[in-house]
Parts: sequence; structure tokens; C-alpha cells
Amino acid sequence: MSERIASAEFRSKVMSAEEAAQFVNNGDTVGMSGFTGAAYPKALPTAIANRAKEAHSKGDEYAINLLTGASTAPDCDGVLAEADAINYRMPYQSDPEMRNKINAGAMKYQDIHLSHSGLQVEQGFFGHLDVAIVEVCRITEDGHLVPSSGVGNNVEYLESAHKIIIEVNSWQSLELEGMADIYRVPHLPNRTPIPINNVNDRIGETFIRIDTNKVVAVVETDSPDRNSPFKPFDETSKQIAGNFLDFLEGEVRAGRLTYDGYIMQSGVGNVPNAVMAGLLDSKFENIKAYTEVVQDGMLDLIDAGKMTQASATSFALSPEYAEKMNREASTYRKSLVLRPLQISNSPEVIRRMGLIASNGMIEADIYGNVNSTHVAGTRIMNGIGGSGDFTRNAFVSSFISPSVAKGDAISAVVPFASHIDHTEHDAMVVITEYGYADLRGLAPRERAPKMISIAHPDYRPLLEEYFERAQQNKHQHTPHNLRDALSFHINLDETGSMKGNA
Repeated sequence: MSERIASAEFRSKVMSAEEAAQFVNNGDTVGMSGFTGAAYPKALPTAIANRAKEAHSKGDEYAINLLTGASTAPDCDGVLAEADAINYRMPYQSDPEMRNKINAGAMKYQDIHLSHSGLQVEQGFFGHLDVAIVEVCRITEDGHLVPSSGVGNNVEYLESAHKIIIEVNSWQSLELEGMADIYRVPHLPNRTPIPINNVNDRIGETFIRIDTNKVVAVVETDSPDRNSPFKPFDETSKQIAGNFLDFLEGEVRAGRLTYDGYIMQSGVGNVPNAVMAGLLDSKFENIKAYTEVVQDGMLDLIDAGKMTQASATSFALSPEYAEKMNREASTYRKSLVLRPLQISNSPEVIRRMGLIASNGMIEADIYGNVNSTHVAGTRIMNGIGGSGDFTRNAFVSSFISPSVAKGDAISAVVPFASHIDHTEHDAMVVITEYGYADLRGLAPRERAPKMISIAHPDYRPLLEEYFERAQQNKHQHTPHNLRDALSFHINLDETGSMKGNA
């Protein structure tokens, strides 16, 4: 580890995770690294969970307030949730155990726009930050931290925390050094424009400067990130990808896009990864990305020479591609930049870039209001993540989804969204395997037929019937029949299918 911990001062603070966990006390607010299954602490979460279990077995209270960059992994969020070691969580999660605890009311969860989270920590919205626990791939001679596979909110957590615990993970490639671009946004009221005009502009340093006096422990680990493999592309995913490419071709014909001028943002998941696979055989060249995460499909595009530059805050790679990144980080470093979350998701920079944004959804209603977080309006899935940051500020905002879920029991197009994360004012294009609905320039009543046309054929008659009834009401700007607006969701609750025939 001498190569990994070059600071003699920090080498003297090396200890076990169990010893380091003694610095994390009941009621503490803890900022952890981690973003979409990458760069999260590998040892401290289990050690903290064990402390909680031991305290609970004695009848004592032990729970922390946990802040991260985004989702982590089962050996972080999962073990802490299973141990009832978390009182409050923000800004995003995706762990099944944690989701169950949140929906059961056993854990408080605040779903926050990712671009807001770092600033709110700086401003003390969550009280004092007691401890920052951050994974790195190396500590320099001067005590600077070289990020591992993600940056997220690490800068804000390290700056705000009273105590710092560092995990140095030897699994992470040393060749990641140089990929990060650490720029600190000045504190309010002294903020200045972020000087990024091109995807590959570098404006900061390759390491994070910290107050070394805050460091109370250094823990050595050698564990992989726990990202899930992407599923093989099914026919539905391929059809959605094809429809997305048809939309892009339409933008070229309209003169709003060129084949060598596509700058993309992509949400995480199998369908967005399928879209990137579709780009491999497209006419688009010199593709760039200003986004949150680097996925498998982006590495394929870089390998093929189709993507020249990508800026993100973290990786979201399958295990196979994470190993590939470790082997070839020195090569990918020429094309990839990892930035703090406040930069990767900055509305200012997103608007300047002229992005075409693409994110997933749970459902959209016939007027284009999008629910990306809650099933049937009450059960949180994961969170809004950065989708709002990009949707509101992109040049074109698109949402992609299969038309049905759970067999065909749930329709992605409904009369009235049961929860709204992105309003009709922000959503521009919605894409399913049945085509795309371009909602730009359309009044609400003109949007409804477009949305119904991309619904699953089994649901189109039900949606058309609802729209006809809604137009019988007195007010016709955005027609709704409030008695029936949530009928799809009532059917799902009562019968297990939105059709009402389960």
C-alpha cells in the first residue's frame, strides 16, 4: 500500500474498518462517497452496520443520517438498511432492502435533485456534517486525494465534515489518476460562471485538496465496485432504440442537429444502454456526452471511434466493463473526464451545451406530465436523481420507456400521472417501442392523441375512451374527468392490473 498511501502522516492513521467505525456515533450525519454503484466505501458500511446491531441487541439506539452522491450498493446501502442503522437518507437510492424500509415508513428519505444536494450541504440544510467517508484510489505525498471511479458530492462532504475517514481501495486502477477534474464552485453569494464551454474543457485539478487535520482514520480495502450487469437487449429495447434514432434523424432533417454535432445525456439502465448500442451503426459521428455516468455503451462508442469525449461524475459499468476500465484506464483517460456533481449536473453548463437528454420514466400521462419515481403515486422506486437537472435545462428533453410493465398489467401511458416529477412544460418527447410523441409546440389537447398513439395497443381504447369523456367537461384547456382520472391506478390496486381484469 506504500504506493497508494504516499503520505507518511496518513500511513500512521491506518487502522481496521472496525476501529474506524468507532468515530461514527449514534445520531451523526455522515457524507459517503458513492454514485450508481461506483466509488462507495467498501468496508465502513458493514462495520457501522455491525455497531448498530450490537447497540440494538443491548437495547441502545444507534442510527445515522446518511448522505451520498447517489445510489451505492448492497454492501453499503443494503447492509445499513438491513441493520436499521439509518434514520434519514438523501439524495437517491436504489437498494431493494432500503426501498422496502422507506416504503414501510421505517426510514426517512428525501428525494432531492442531485444538483441541489451539494449546495444544500454547504448551506447547512442538514445540520452539521459530522463525518465524511470517502473512497479513493490513492493519497498523494501532500495528502491530496485521488478519486476512484466517481466523484459525486465528495468535495462538499470533505470540506463540510468535522472528521474524515478515507478508504484507499487497491482494486481501483492507479491509472484513474488524471481522469478527474476537480473544480470548486465558489460559495454563495460569490458564485461566478463555471468556465466550461466544451465537453472536454478541464478547469480544475486532478485531485481533491482537504484539511489533513480532519483525517481521523485511513482504511485499506481491495474490493470491486458492485455494479449490476446489463441485461441482453430484448426486442422491445431494440425497437425503442430504433425509434430514438428515428427522432434524431428527424432533428437532422429539421436542421436542428448535425451528424457530427450530437451532444448527449443518458440516464442509467438497459434501455438507455440499448440506445447507445444503436448509435454504433448510425450515421452519427464525433458524438459527445455531458452526463452523470459513463455506461458500457459509451465505452463501446469510444472504442469504435464514434464518441470522442464524455464528461460525467461517475461510472455505471457492468462488472465486465469495470474490469475493462481498470485494465485500460490510461487509454480511456484521454476521452473521459470525471467531475464533481455540482459541475456534471450544473443547469448553467447543461443549458450552454445544447444537450439532447434522455431519461427513463415510470409513467407519463396523456398531456406529457412524467412520473419517474413512484409506483401508483405512493411507493418510491429509486428517486429523481439528476433527471430533473437535465430535463429542465436540455435543448431537447426526451423520456424513454417500454409501453407496459409487469407483463401488461401496468401501462406507461395513463390518463393522469399518479405522481409528477417532470411537468408538461419540461417534457418534450416521449418514446416507447410503438414510436415517439413529439410534444413540442402543441397545446394539451393536441398532445393527448400523440401520447395515446405510443401506448400499448391494449391500452389505447381505454385511453381514447377516457379522453372522450374528459372533453365533455366544461373546461377544455386540459380536459380531465376527475372521477376517472386515476382509474388505471385504482384498477391496479384492486385487481393487480390497470385494465381492471386481472
